[in-house]
Amino acid sequence: MKKIKLILCFMTALLLLAGCGGSTRKTLDPEVATALEQTTSNLVTQFLAALDEQQSAELSEQGGEYLEYVISNYFGVKANGNGMVNAISSWNSAHADLGDFVSITGMNAAYDDSDKNIIVTLDVVGSKRTAKVEAIYKDDLYKTLNSLTTNIDWTFGEKMEKAGLNTLLGMGTVFIVLIIISLIISLFNFIPKIQAAFDKSKEDPKIVAVDNTIAQIVEKEEHEDDLELVAVITAAIAAASYGGSSDDFVVRSIVRRPNSVWNR
Repeated sequence: MKKIKLILCFMTALLLLAGCGGSTRKTLDPEVATALEQTTSNLVTQFLAALDEQQSAELSEQGGEYLEYVISNYFGVKANGNGMVNAISSWNSAHADLGDFVSITGMNAAYDDSDKNIIVTLDVVGSKRTAKVEAIYKDDLYKTLNSLTTNIDWTFGEKMEKAGLNTLLGMGTVFIVLIIISLIISLFNFIPKIQAAFDKSKEDPKIVAVDNTIAQIVEKEEHEDDLELVAVITAAIAAASYGGSSDDFVVRSIVRRPNSVWNR
């Protein structure tokens, strides 16, 4: 009984130690949090929301290095160029559902689970919907901005509607493909008939006539060879038995004997 109590106490102590160790998280300096929140807000209000479609396209075509230069000079932020290209694309994709920019109602900055990046979240209000803009800064000396994405706040009903449409689209695509495959398989029965029709149409009457003529010539030559053989055998029989005359007999047929003297 004492051993069981000791084991239970030991396990409880381990659990308490694990809980205490897991609750240790880095806390973000309030001044750093405020600075990053203000920087992200300026990027949204003075950069992303101020761009029209043509300007967005031109900046994206300039590439990541040019965007790094622009953001560094105008906002004093070291940024990942490719991440900024994606930030412009994400904002433009959400613009149709968000509508025109109205205001920012909330900000929050905190470390992520790895304690290596700082995530700044802005609550953005548009003319149609609300959205959350999430900026990820690397916790280095320059607080490098790696990415910035815009996510629309969909209602539960809108999420369910989109999920239903995606499900129907996926199932519909599968059924359409299966129907097409079954139609293709059913057409295999007509392939031999089509092939036979093509082969028949390819038969040239001139070639058929030449083949028939050749067959007739071969048959005639074989018949003439048989007549010559009959004549020779008739002459040999007449010379051997009838003194050279073949008037008294007629050769009707010639059959080779399997055990003849000539074979031996």
